[in-house]
Amino acid sequence: MAYKRDYKKEYKASRTPERRKANIMRKRARRLMIKKKGAAAVRGKEVDHKNHNTSDNSSKNLRIISKKANRTKQPKRK
Repeated sequence: MAYKRDYKKEYKASRTPERRKANIMRKRARRLMIKKKGAAAVRGKEVDHKNHNTSDNSSKNLRIISKKANRTKQPKRK
């Protein structure tokens, strides 16, 4: 039997205050790197937080890397 997704449950889980704050911080980091390096440098790439802390948007903690590299360096989820 195929797995049936519960879209209402997924939508509700993505709207928690913690998830919204994390999303805002990721967007803020991207805007900072665009301002610092330029839009052309960030286009098609991702802004990586070296210490995995999305609320730490210091310039020492941010770097621009490819999407593939960012996906491979992520820690395992529990």
